Amino acid sequence: MHRTKGSKSILGEIYIIFASILWGTTGTSQALAPENAHPLSIAALRIIVGGFILLVIVLVRKRIHFDKTLPITSTIISAISVAAYQLFFFSGVIRTGVAIGTVIGIGSSPIFGGALGFLFRKEPFNWRWFIATLTAILGIIFLVFTKSETIIDPLGILLALCAGFSYAVYVFMSKKVLDTQPVDAALAIIFTTGGLLLLPLLFIKDLSWVLEPRGLEVALNLGITTVAIAYTLFAQGLNLLPVSDATTLTLAEPLTAGLLGIFLLKEEITISILLGMLLVFIGLLILVWKPNAKLSSEKRLVL
Repeated sequence: MHRTKGSKSILGEIYIIFASILWGTTGTSQALAPENAHPLSIAALRIIVGGFILLVIVLVRKRIHFDKTLPITSTIISAISVAAYQLFFFSGVIRTGVAIGTVIGIGSSPIFGGALGFLFRKEPFNWRWFIATLTAILGIIFLVFTKSETIIDPLGILLALCAGFSYAVYVFMSKKVLDTQPVDAALAIIFTTGGLLLLPLLFIKDLSWVLEPRGLEVALNLGITTVAIAYTLFAQGLNLLPVSDATTLTLAEPLTAGLLGIFLLKEEITISILLGMLLVFIGLLILVWKPNAKLSSEKRLVL
């Protein structure tokens, strides 16, 4: 029996939502790591383990097109951006908390993406981008200048913004890689290359925490769950849904991270902080919500 168009859409939505929920646990996993686990070593292990597993999966499934030449420059810049995202994100979350760091990191990336499109591709700005940018900036102002017992680290917010910028560069540069490879194969190539770039960190930072049961669980969870499984689910969902729909559904990532930070990690959230996070989230929602959007040929790689 063949699946109907409606059942395929529902299945695609399930894939994307589950992938986004798994991505949303990334910051919480770091927060639950042993105290001596350095953010940079956590970042390196996540991408190394996840990239290796993704590469094995696509090789077994024979998804890599060896007959097509990879765009070297785009692949390398994409890999550098992926590696940079890990470093900035995990370092930022340690300072801001999971809820704030994730919302800022994810919420700022489409804004940077719009700026890159304008600067390098002469893509015109539109009212949606302006409103979303102003809304997100207002939200960040609320976070930075909040007056409460909760200390918001400006450096942490800057690191989260750098993570958002790295992600935007990654999406911007990865388009040429997607022209030569399927989504899952492109992910495997970029993540494996990014993992190789971060490999030296494993020899610089203390990895004794990985030998602890909790540390090993965190490392494997980040690599297997938030990278290998999550990206495999996302690739499957992207084949069944319009890109605009898939992008909107990935809002489950910052929502999951925020809820876990508040209710599981007991991060203190004041009215001012909540309003700031909400404004950043609304800015992201304005950007990705495109009612009646038609299926685009452009594929998007989500972190």
